[in-house]
Amino acid sequence: MLLSQHIKENTKESHQKLEGIVVRQLKAIQSRADYARVLKVFYAYFHVVEQAIAPFVNVDILPDYHTRRNSSDIKRDIEALGSHVDNVPRAHAPTISNTLEALSALYVLEGSIMGGPYIVQMLNKYGISEGTSFFAGYGTDTSSMWATFVGVLNKFGENPATHLRASAIANETFSKFGDVFAAHVVA
Repeated sequence: MLLSQHIKENTKESHQKLEGIVVRQLKAIQSRADYARVLKVFYAYFHVVEQAIAPFVNVDILPDYHTRRNSSDIKRDIEALGSHVDNVPRAHAPTISNTLEALSALYVLEGSIMGGPYIVQMLNKYGISEGTSFFAGYGTDTSSMWATFVGVLNKFGENPATHLRASAIANETFSKFGDVFAAHVVA
């Protein structure tokens, strides 16, 4: 079994739990200020995870790493809404100690792109059209960017003995993201 499949199968519960929390927060948005608060949670968490994986992932590992969506994109969306990244919630990343663990955490961040277009549609229904570039993901390149990432993940996870640890890091990444939302309820 490929590592990406192993992670997907072994993180279903934590993925669904986080998805439910995020959807509830998005449905509670009633203003641009509410949306900016939700984005601040995303920013806080993505930023700390990016810092944790930075020593282990670079363009030698993932050639298009610097073109991938990241917390700076979220910051721009927050600013487009007239807010700023001061006073963001406290967030804690999983402890990352090697490239495979970093890619396993990045699996969660990159995977969030797949639901982005649905979030943009939901926000548009609420009359919010600004500050949605982060959730727009890679546009028409989303599928190919995901395929590239999954290819790199599977290459680094060729040894099945590493799969349980990789899934544990992905589960922890989902869980700690949910913790930030739980501590910072928007509505």
